[in-house]
Amino acid sequence: MASLFRKATREQAKLRAAFIGPAGAGKTYTALAVGTNLVPGGRVAVIDTECGSAELYAGTFDFDTLSLTKHSPLDYVDAIEAAEAEGYDVVIVDSLSHAWIGKDGALEQVDKAADRDPRGNSFTAWRNVTPKHTKLVDKMISCKTHLIVTIRAKTEFVQEKNEKTGKTEIRKIGLAPIQRDGLEYEFGLVGDIDLSNQLKISKTRLDGVIAPGDIFEKPGKALAQKIYGWLMSGAAPKPASNPIEQFVAVAEQ
Repeated sequence: MASLFRKATREQAKLRAAFIGPAGAGKTYTALAVGTNLVPGGRVAVIDTECGSAELYAGTFDFDTLSLTKHSPLDYVDAIEAAEAEGYDVVIVDSLSHAWIGKDGALEQVDKAADRDPRGNSFTAWRNVTPKHTKLVDKMISCKTHLIVTIRAKTEFVQEKNEKTGKTEIRKIGLAPIQRDGLEYEFGLVGDIDLSNQLKISKTRLDGVIAPGDIFEKPGKALAQKIYGWLMSGAAPKPASNPIEQFVAVAEQ
């Protein structure tokens, strides 16, 4: 029987990047500076949940925009699919945090569902809302365009016991993204932006080009060219195939 396996090859790929930072760090500007310089001659669409903040940079960068006034994960899915249908090369989501904390976002949907339940059961509410958020994650991973998202960050604290006093104390440990825990690991490139607009890479799959811990001051065109060069250096993608059809074909041999 012929093997279902094939030799692994690195193919050309689409960017999946997340830029995380607090208010004022320059997440929107950085996403535009990288996104509009990523694909030579490419068209860029911004899915805006920040009350038009991206359009403040319309004189600096060339892009189209779509404003979302409701932030259900499925609204994001519809917007990304619209950008795919219109042939954009790069989609910027500014910001992804609203799919979690925004109007009609995941948390608000859970709260409303729990309020309607006589028992106030949030577990049942999450059972209904989680598939919607999962659908958004699946769309971002599989979308036909390059994708850059911005994610707000908040100060994170932990409670721990002081061994000397025996008392529980609150300790600041840094910044945490405002989104579902672990969502940043779905992206191929993740960077934290500080208030001086310095991007520090925390996760990367761009092997040999960008490494964890790399720092980019005011990232823009140079970083975009580095990313795009690596993405396009792989082999031409093979036509999509159905694994089930492959299995049947092999079994019939």
